[in-house]
Amino acid sequence: MIENQYPIGRFEHRDFTVSIKQECLGVIQFLPNMLEAAISGLDEQQLQTPYREGGWTVHQLVHHVADSHLNAYTRFKLGLTEENPVIKSYDEKAWAELNDVRTLPVNISITFLYALHARWYAAVKDLDEIQWARTVVHPVKGNLLSLSYYLQLYAWHGKHHVAQVNFLREKRKWQ
Repeated sequence: MIENQYPIGRFEHRDFTVSIKQECLGVIQFLPNMLEAAISGLDEQQLQTPYREGGWTVHQLVHHVADSHLNAYTRFKLGLTEENPVIKSYDEKAWAELNDVRTLPVNISITFLYALHARWYAAVKDLDEIQWARTVVHPVKGNLLSLSYYLQLYAWHGKHHVAQVNFLREKRKWQ
């Protein structure tokens, strides 16, 4: 394991207890604050620094979180409104090279994440056990995955990328 690639470890699905649900919902609710704090005060040169050798820059990573969580929000909405929908995968590496990622400042994606996560949290905070058990079909894996699984995955995903930025800040001694 490359410590700065997975500073909080790889994703591990856990039993969906009340405490796990509350923890993950808290991450969904407050992730924009966490990511904004992680990049706060970084200058353009720092934002253009890869978080690890061969990895994305901090700038790309912030836009990636917005892209990924937009897809996650859509997956949740599909899972709540359709029976076992096949979700769409996307080429996240190709998305990270698109013009919007290259040219727009990170504050655009941070602002977007505040709005997106407010909607996402409002959509899922009061789901019951039956709704959390609703499933979507992953197009590559072909298996049914529950919304409770995806809540854990995307809570981990957000914390994972915040930790990568914080790891880089500590490693480079950026204040």
